[in-house]
Amino acid sequence: MIDLTLEKIPDINATKPYLLVAITKHGVTLARKVRDQFTDSDLFYPDKFSHGDEEEKGIFLYKGNVRILLEKVFTKYEGIIAIVSLGAIIRLIAPLLVDKKTDPAVVVMDEAGKFVISVLSGHIGGANELSRDLAKIIGGEAVITTASDVGKTLPVDILGRRFGWVTQESAPLLAASAAVVNEEPVAFIQESGETNWWENDSPLPSNINIFKSLSDISNPEIFEASIIITHRLISQSILKPLKAAVIIHPKSIVLGIGCNRNTSIEELESVITETLLSLQFSITSVAAVCSIDLKKDETGLISLCQKYEWPFHVYTAEELNKVDIESPSETVFKYTGAYGVSEPAAKLYSENNSLELVKKKSGNVTISVGIMARDGFV
Repeated sequence: MIDLTLEKIPDINATKPYLLVAITKHGVTLARKVRDQFTDSDLFYPDKFSHGDEEEKGIFLYKGNVRILLEKVFTKYEGIIAIVSLGAIIRLIAPLLVDKKTDPAVVVMDEAGKFVISVLSGHIGGANELSRDLAKIIGGEAVITTASDVGKTLPVDILGRRFGWVTQESAPLLAASAAVVNEEPVAFIQESGETNWWENDSPLPSNINIFKSLSDISNPEIFEASIIITHRLISQSILKPLKAAVIIHPKSIVLGIGCNRNTSIEELESVITETLLSLQFSITSVAAVCSIDLKKDETGLISLCQKYEWPFHVYTAEELNKVDIESPSETVFKYTGAYGVSEPAAKLYSENNSLELVKKKSGNVTISVGIMARDGFV
């Protein structure tokens, strides 16, 4: 049992992504049912409501004020599910709030299990999605007040998050979101990335105008915001005519890499960053690094992919030799059994026979760059 009444309160660490907390007898009954199905949660409730099986089930009992519990763990969980009144949770968490980019998702459930209310970090923190999931578990109703969800329009601040898309930090999200929900003209430019980003069963709102390239927009002044999905680095001169331009980088770039044995991570990283910069591509959009299976244990490549959290995929020589390439090499074949490495590997992974950079040799590294083939783009 955790004693929150002591002057020296013990440290409390999260063991699961979510905190589930109840403070009343009926709330505890509901919380235990929820946790049986929502197993990604640490359950806490007062020791006076003990059922006697808490240690066996990994449930945490506490004695004292729940306010102290929340102060201790607020930043340690991705989300907090509280079975208390809405007013109570607002008072409890108000002093703990810092920034919507870092605050955890907060969801409130009434002890009868009728409503699941998204309270804090609905989009970025995932409280809206969490509310829907919990409502399904208890057979209740999710209460979500975010304008884009209610109006079934684009959630600009989390667009493409399920695909790993990354929004530039300086993006004017508030202005762009306001334009979307206020049904003002918005340009949606998608040059790469997944095309199934529209998740609603209703048609795309008429104020969202779709373009395949920035060059397709002849009159940018009529749009109150622009949402640009691209793997490219966009210059300020190009952005200048656009109002509230939000740039989002999808995971679209494939790097085919060949290298000599024991090539350092520093050399690999230097070649990749210089190559992408010369192409005016964003390193944020790298989807994967691929090579021949002879390189599956290449320390530099492995360390580089770990550093950037890039998937590392390798192909056999037989797989690589099935791909048509521009300049087969007898020398490469002599040492690897494949007539090329970087070029066919990039083509195989991207499922695209047309590369942005066919092959470049730089020191100990050979690099090819492709863009993932997506419906509507390739």
